[in-house]
Amino acid sequence: MLSKINSAAVLGIDAYLVTVETHLEGQLPHIAVVGLPDGAVKEARERIIAAIKNSGYYFPQKRVTINLAPADIKKEGSAFDLPMAVGILAAAGKIDQQKLDTTVIIGELSLDGSLQPARGVLPIALAARKAGKASILLPPANAAEAAIVEGIAVRPIKNLRQAIDFLNDEDEVAPCQINIGALFHQAKQYHIDFRDVKGQEHAKRALEVAAAGGHNIIMVGPPGSGKTMLAKRFSTILPDLSLDEALETTKIHSVAGLLARDTALIATRPHRSPHHTISDAGLIGGGKIPRPGEVSLAHNGVLFLDELPEFKKNVLEVMRQPMEDGVVTISRATVSLTYPAKFLLVAAMNPCPCGYNGDPNNECSCSPPQVQKYLSRISGPLLDRIDIHIEVPAVKYKELSAKESGESSEEIRTRVENARTVQLQRFSHLAHIYCNAHMESREIRHWCRIDARGEELMKMAITRIGLSARAYDRILKVSRTIADLAGSENILPEHISEAIQYRSLDRNFGLGL
Repeated sequence: MLSKINSAAVLGIDAYLVTVETHLEGQLPHIAVVGLPDGAVKEARERIIAAIKNSGYYFPQKRVTINLAPADIKKEGSAFDLPMAVGILAAAGKIDQQKLDTTVIIGELSLDGSLQPARGVLPIALAARKAGKASILLPPANAAEAAIVEGIAVRPIKNLRQAIDFLNDEDEVAPCQINIGALFHQAKQYHIDFRDVKGQEHAKRALEVAAAGGHNIIMVGPPGSGKTMLAKRFSTILPDLSLDEALETTKIHSVAGLLARDTALIATRPHRSPHHTISDAGLIGGGKIPRPGEVSLAHNGVLFLDELPEFKKNVLEVMRQPMEDGVVTISRATVSLTYPAKFLLVAAMNPCPCGYNGDPNNECSCSPPQVQKYLSRISGPLLDRIDIHIEVPAVKYKELSAKESGESSEEIRTRVENARTVQLQRFSHLAHIYCNAHMESREIRHWCRIDARGEELMKMAITRIGLSARAYDRILKVSRTIADLAGSENILPEHISEAIQYRSLDRNFGLGL
């Protein structure tokens, strides 16, 4: 007696269909699961036996062989519980085979037969639709997430018995339906706003420039100056996610098991702020079967690294490749996976170990060698990938006590989106560039031409003020963004002057870049 059940598994951020083949034969009772199952899949045997019995069905006293095909790919997780239980009952003749060919089944079983939510449901629903399946049976907690995918009937199943009744046409389970447009609009709302920030107009302007051009930014200032508050609100001034970007972002969080039960779609830019004690695997991703790390969870959003010099040097160095390529590849002996990692880096740091170097209101207790050692923890190649350096001084009492609020995130975002539209038109013929920060030497020479006065300013910045030669291209790219914000076709001297101000680490701290 043989049955075949359609299920699915996740590999990277995409899914593939898995056929759960079940064979019963009249030998001593035993369950064997083959097809490269991991520990969670092997442990399913005990859950399945209890769930079948507690759902009121007779468990066949035969040798049960379950094969998860294709058998050469590692299978993990507990989402195979339900398809394996259904497969056993189908092989025992308890289920009509008619609906099984067009239905994908996933879900973790409790001992009483009820279903627990699974991970990676969105990519599984996409894979099921691509394979031409008519419906998918899954736990109710995952129904809204899967229902985002149009063209497949998503049927929430409470327990094993309801699944069997539906497959036998004894119970009709209505498909879950959602209004994607309304859901997307509702999910786009932010709960924080730039108008909450008192003062720091210079820092707000720098963040606006960073958002408009897709530039990485680092903020330097004493404790309590508002660096974290500014960073948390940075994602609110970035252009709205498109539906495709929202789906891709949701897929990553779904695979990682971080999608909240009441969240079907992530429509706001993600903001990730890992602690400085994080490991390189936690930041980039890894594990026996690789999982997405913080750089991938920040895809299409913001990665905020507070107290940047406190991060381990090897952790910061492994971030250079995803910053450059927008993807991260994790290789293991059995599998190599690539995760997207297009994020904007926002970093924050104190100017010295005690935090008060250059602060007029507090005395610094650090010696010059201590300050230099602290700043040198950030390598030149990493800092070279950060276009904007901005000083964030302590907020004055007059600004803190001011009654009026500043500009809202919506007002700033409108200017940012206008500047991004200009850039998208500019680079429409280049598939790998969609904002100024991604320009390379050829594009910089073509789109960032400056006049004689601008050349004089650049010469002064490099020779007299002491900016590094590496800062030259960064200043040009940031100048191009400032000009776009101003609606100017040409880069004017005032745009270059502002961009030069955004290289404070080169100018003031002498990191020898």
